[in-house]
Amino acid sequence: MTVNDPLMSPFVLKNLTLRNRIVSTSHEPAYSEDGLPKDRYRAYHVEKARGGVGLTMIGGSALVSRDSAPAFGNLQLWKDEAEPWLRRLADEVHEQGAAVMTQLTHLGHRTSNYTDNWIPAISASHVREPAHRAFAKAAEQWDLDRVLQDFVDVAQRCRSAGLDGIELMAWGHFLDSFWTPFWNHRDDEYGGSYENRMRYPLQVIRAVREAVGPEFVIGARMTFDEEREGGLETHEALRVAEDITEAGIDFISLIKGSIGTDADLARTIPPMSTPASPHLEFAGRIKQKLSVPVMHAARISDVATARYAIAEGLLDLVGMTRALMADPELPNKVRDGRTDQIRPCVGANMCIDGIYSSGAAFCMHNPSTGRELEVPQRIEPASTTRRVAVVGAGPAGLEASRVLAERGHDVHLFEAGDKVGGQLLLASMAPRRRDLRGIIDWRTNELARLGVPISLHTYIDGPTLLSQSWDVVIVATGGTPAAPRVPGAGLVHDTWDVLAGARRLRGHVMVYDDHGGHQALDAVEALVRGGATVEIVTPERTLSPDVGSLTASGYFNSLAESGVAVTVLRRLHRVTKTPQGLEAELGVDGFEFREQRTFDAVVAEMGTDPVQELYDELLDSSTNVGAVDLAELLARKPQSVVRNEDGSFQLFRIGDAVASRNVHAAMLDAARLCRTI
Repeated sequence: MTVNDPLMSPFVLKNLTLRNRIVSTSHEPAYSEDGLPKDRYRAYHVEKARGGVGLTMIGGSALVSRDSAPAFGNLQLWKDEAEPWLRRLADEVHEQGAAVMTQLTHLGHRTSNYTDNWIPAISASHVREPAHRAFAKAAEQWDLDRVLQDFVDVAQRCRSAGLDGIELMAWGHFLDSFWTPFWNHRDDEYGGSYENRMRYPLQVIRAVREAVGPEFVIGARMTFDEEREGGLETHEALRVAEDITEAGIDFISLIKGSIGTDADLARTIPPMSTPASPHLEFAGRIKQKLSVPVMHAARISDVATARYAIAEGLLDLVGMTRALMADPELPNKVRDGRTDQIRPCVGANMCIDGIYSSGAAFCMHNPSTGRELEVPQRIEPASTTRRVAVVGAGPAGLEASRVLAERGHDVHLFEAGDKVGGQLLLASMAPRRRDLRGIIDWRTNELARLGVPISLHTYIDGPTLLSQSWDVVIVATGGTPAAPRVPGAGLVHDTWDVLAGARRLRGHVMVYDDHGGHQALDAVEALVRGGATVEIVTPERTLSPDVGSLTASGYFNSLAESGVAVTVLRRLHRVTKTPQGLEAELGVDGFEFREQRTFDAVVAEMGTDPVQELYDELLDSSTNVGAVDLAELLARKPQSVVRNEDGSFQLFRIGDAVASRNVHAAMLDAARLCRTI
């Protein structure tokens, strides 16, 4: 038990006592159903409350108005039917000892014109927002009147539902589009001077305060430096903070930066390869000038930094939102002195980028986050102990071994190589993705804690496994680089060789990417560091579509600085060796167009082919012949398939041993299957 830990000290926010200083700040995971915080949404936040968080904030950008189109799975709290769902969520969070609030907003220009009801977006002025690409009209007086009333109505609904407070979003949305000169170009009573620009947001805040009464907690999320020409600067932001506090704001969630573009957002919500807690000292300086409590979140992912922020008075409440997505049990582990068991946030930003690429927020290496109802965060012990062999110590094999051991099974992990980690070891060799090592290191430590033996340098075959009388064999042997299926493929290198340094290519190099993930971009950066001139070519209509926007912005800046040429909509048809080098024949899908380009070397990223020799070797000796009942798998029921009465064990394969996919898919394979064994 940790004693006198600043992070664990209670904090009184107005009339609300929080049990500790750790906050899951407002964010939108896109778990809503019909725009409402139903079972999936509730389970996600209740698990954080059970894990010991002091305050969990739902509804990042929860919408107050019908015309504010949900751009990223937003809650639509303007709906009357939201109140009972909010009440149930609040009650269950409170039962676990945590407080709960929601963020409220009108997105203003930060949306799309082509979603939901296709109602025109509005902003302080006629502007275009780059990220979601809406052209917004300048709000008219009738717009201002109805949106103000919407804020009032939804704030009252939140209070009636039993929430502990609300936070008004004033960072890149409708309210602050009035007070920042970057967006406000009006020439009426709402534009021009500071007083005019503040007129409308102050009207809204005062109206909300009057509607909910003096005791209900109201906060605001706002930036204290937009870090862009013509934007809000610190001296004026401090004046804004003073005025909104006087109007009824009780706390401020402090931001540095702006939100207009992917690159802007990445600086505010930093991904891996960027400095940790980059705005913490800035937040501490601003806090000294404010009269209300301050919370702040920006890649504060480790306990030591969070503790320092509280102990040194830099913050009153510390946002550890992504860290809590990686491990919702983080506060309890801090309280109990088990910080070495905290699953680390590695900053992969799949939680944010996944909203757009997969339709919901997911943690790269916690498959339970967002799936609490199907893949619970807490692993239950098995009713019967079984002997399980796991072959392959990549991400899938490591996670399978961990889950099985937590369930109490007798597990042995076999790995042909001299290290665990599989493809993650290779990926983490890229400087931009070195933090992926945290996924390997945490599982290695957990397996040691759980007493799971790991046999390295062990290429185990079918007869050996059959002689050892296992109840279950899980094949997690991963994959090997796939080659392009074109004439001359033998002349082409793969990205693994480039990243591992086995091939140091010079001259003019083409990197052909028919995968769309990080791998080709990592290879390009490695080649550039080695002195090559690089062109990246893809048959897609855009570059690296599976790389999330926040992460991609850093890559694309690197490509631009290095002079890397980018060619889209070109498929590789053949590679031929000529006296001048390697001639690549490229074409456009669906058309007869062909062109020949000459390079000194060609590198291809095509995903992986499964390593399935062991799986194939064991099929006929297994009871299920490798088959999986998908209905049982998804319902968390034990696998009952029997296709071979003479078999002596169950056989399963997971991860890239099945097909080329990402780390999260490998973790999910392992988590689902092994919770049923």
